[in-house]
Amino acid sequence: MVAAPSSHSGKTTVTLGLLRAFQRKGRAVQPFKCGPDYLDTTHHTLAAGQKGINLDLFMSSPHHVKYLYQKYCENKEVVVVESVMGLYDGAVDDRDSSAAIAKLLQLPVILVVDARAMAYSAGALVYGFKHFDPEINLAGVIFNFVRSASHYRFLRDACKKIGVTPLGYLPPEEKIKIPSRYLGLNIDATIDFDMIIDRTADHLEQHLDLDQLAKITRRPLPGKLGQHNSEAVNPEKVIAIARDEAFRFTYHENIETLKRLGQVVYFSPMHDTELPKADFIYLAGGYPELHVRALAKNKDMLHAIRQYCLQGGHLLAECGGFMYLGRQVIDAEGQAHEMVNFFPSTTSMVDKKLTLGYRAFSWEHITWKGHEFHYSTLTGADNLPSVGGLFNAKQEPVGSKVYRKGNVMASYVHFYWAEQEDFLQQFIFTETVNE
Repeated sequence: MVAAPSSHSGKTTVTLGLLRAFQRKGRAVQPFKCGPDYLDTTHHTLAAGQKGINLDLFMSSPHHVKYLYQKYCENKEVVVVESVMGLYDGAVDDRDSSAAIAKLLQLPVILVVDARAMAYSAGALVYGFKHFDPEINLAGVIFNFVRSASHYRFLRDACKKIGVTPLGYLPPEEKIKIPSRYLGLNIDATIDFDMIIDRTADHLEQHLDLDQLAKITRRPLPGKLGQHNSEAVNPEKVIAIARDEAFRFTYHENIETLKRLGQVVYFSPMHDTELPKADFIYLAGGYPELHVRALAKNKDMLHAIRQYCLQGGHLLAECGGFMYLGRQVIDAEGQAHEMVNFFPSTTSMVDKKLTLGYRAFSWEHITWKGHEFHYSTLTGADNLPSVGGLFNAKQEPVGSKVYRKGNVMASYVHFYWAEQEDFLQQFIFTETVNE
């Protein structure tokens, strides 16, 4: 596990560099990401040539996390798990944290420390992370933003005093910096991420002892916990998933679950003019606010989605998908763009306000978990029918709601349902609401 004392220490840079460096050596590499982030996994997939997988102890059970880990580790030689936030930062104290995942999976931890404003004092910081939880195996340390060998000598000597292996230091390098968007790392198609990741791997190979890192973190592969039947339960049923520049925030295992429930096809609300014939439509999150002109211009698709919903079609919309189903989206310049107009709501990017956190949705004796992360604000939804209750990680009610109109369910929450196949199948194929 690549972890850090805090965000912005450089763990994503180190993770991408490690994935690409070992992949270039011809190793079979598997990336994982702790927490609900779906942007980092996009870069992981590019760096490793293998699908990045989320591991999250709030949104799923320990057994499911173990299952995913063993499933995707099979036949791999190098496994890199990127932590989230600080190593011990959980939804509530250190529960569900990266440290909890490291203990569950018995992962050695490499700590990435931003050392630009410290020298020998780094020893006290690393010592604290090593001993805060005796069950954590802190195997080594990488120091980031270090400009000179003389500076690193202080850091190296401090590590030797406390018995933690120093693996080298990384000087600042602007050429390996991935631009950020307000929801995290940028995934703009105009940026040459492959080149940036190659440069990052070069940077790590030049400054870090990767052979020593591989040696001190060597572990046997996990044993198998069993597997799902890969055959579709209802192969005659069609599940249509929105996927294009505006709608791309999905969890790989969510899609794998849908593939077990029916035949999955993809369509683009931006570019296609017709909906595929489908028994269920999934409008995932994304950046519709960055593509509102193209979405608003595609009148045929707006009409097709609206008619599908009005005629009782089953649909699940999350965050960006929910925005798309509303009456309008107002962009950051204040210009309004007409959307599907199934819900009488408007979302606006003017005066952006951050809303984020884990969410638990309780309804009809089931609980779905997920996370909410958006900057848009919602108006006009006061009269929309909502279902169930939505709570944060501390089981406190939150202001957001899950709306249901006909057979359409929508909210700002990105749900993780890979352990909810039974309810998902019921919602997709058997639950019918007549208007």
